Amino acid sequence: MVEPTFSFRGSYVSIPSMGKSQRLGAWGALAFGIGMIVIFAMPSYRQGEASLSGSVAKDFPLELSGKPLHLSDLRGKIVVLDFWASWCPPCVQEAPSLNRLQKYIESRNALVLGVAADEDPYAFSKFIVDQGVTFPTYRDPATKERGSPIALSYGTSVIPEAYIIDRHGKIARKVIGPQEWDSADMRAYFDALLAQN
Repeated sequence: MVEPTFSFRGSYVSIPSMGKSQRLGAWGALAFGIGMIVIFAMPSYRQGEASLSGSVAKDFPLELSGKPLHLSDLRGKIVVLDFWASWCPPCVQEAPSLNRLQKYIESRNALVLGVAADEDPYAFSKFIVDQGVTFPTYRDPATKERGSPIALSYGTSVIPEAYIIDRHGKIARKVIGPQEWDSADMRAYFDALLAQN
């Protein structure tokens, strides 16, 4: 039998063999590392991604109330461009607060504009009725395999996701994941944004 020229034995230190302060430091470092991963992975950390702030919102054609228009036709208004779908449980969760936000901002030259990634027009219409959606909503007819080309043009592949667009057609903020759109923090944010020219 030939003896190996190297050995893994003794090349690591197990936590039980460490001193008390070393163990505490090791566990602390591990907890810190896990905490940082969790924080950076949370949607709230990624809110308002600086890389998008100030960029012009991508224009696209749509139809509202049977009338064709483009997103750019809404310049002069603040637009909450919300990407959602009827098959998305978090979208169902946030629909009531989007309705309340629409009611809160509509008289102040602002609106929520939903763009649905629904292939099935019936599922889309049923969602609108069942959830009592009151904000203007458009079903992207080019949606395939749960992917809306309009959403994808914004870099959105996971929904719900929203872009808050200022009166000049520029993205003010990107919001990832379901939100309480009518929370005190959100209302304060919209109050400040609506006060700007």
